[in-house]
Amino acid sequence: MVYPPRCLVCGGLVESDFGLCGTCWRDTPFITGLVCDLCGVPLPGTSDLAEHCDECLKTVRPWVRGRAALCYRDNGRKLVLGLKHGDRHDIVPTASLWMARVARPMLTQDMVIVPVPLHFYRLLQRRFNQSAVLAQAMARQTGLSCCPDALIRTTHTASLDGKSREDRFATLSGALAAHPKGAQHLAGKTVLLVDDVMTSGATLSAAAEVCLAAGAREVCVTVLARVAKDA
Repeated sequence: MVYPPRCLVCGGLVESDFGLCGTCWRDTPFITGLVCDLCGVPLPGTSDLAEHCDECLKTVRPWVRGRAALCYRDNGRKLVLGLKHGDRHDIVPTASLWMARVARPMLTQDMVIVPVPLHFYRLLQRRFNQSAVLAQAMARQTGLSCCPDALIRTTHTASLDGKSREDRFATLSGALAAHPKGAQHLAGKTVLLVDDVMTSGATLSAAAEVCLAAGAREVCVTVLARVAKDA
């Protein structure tokens, strides 16, 4: 009665905590139907086979499967930015539930959930790693183990905003490494990498390559939102 449930996007009254009102639910770009099996971007048509988007056909991905809950536009963008820069931790329970649902076809019993790391300096600025918060919430949703410190970012890279695809991959080359202690949890495991947004896939590629070098059997990825040009 004192703090009635509010919509995560517009702040209007809703029936339960951590939900969306009818209008915001309608205007939130959930990814459904046929998607790229590597990056989760929506694809036209229907198919019973694993399909790949044009970008993934021309780019080698070091992971085997990928999924995204939302397109990075409209309410999808608002939710990501609210979590990332607005300290909106109230978004996490619902966002992690959406991510767990789309990731379900990829999950295995021996899978370990690993977030994409932030550099120490950026972590001091934001006070938390949004990918780690999502990963830990997904672990609670799925019952899988989570290793939030399996990877570290060794280089304080510049912001990737506005950079070309080639520049993004060049910037992230060698910027991540396995944590001296946390990496032991990766050997022989299937890893589910978690991040908030996928644009070119450069960050996830760098993280996946580090996981494989540390002995992971294979890597899958899931993100809250996928940048999709034609979505």
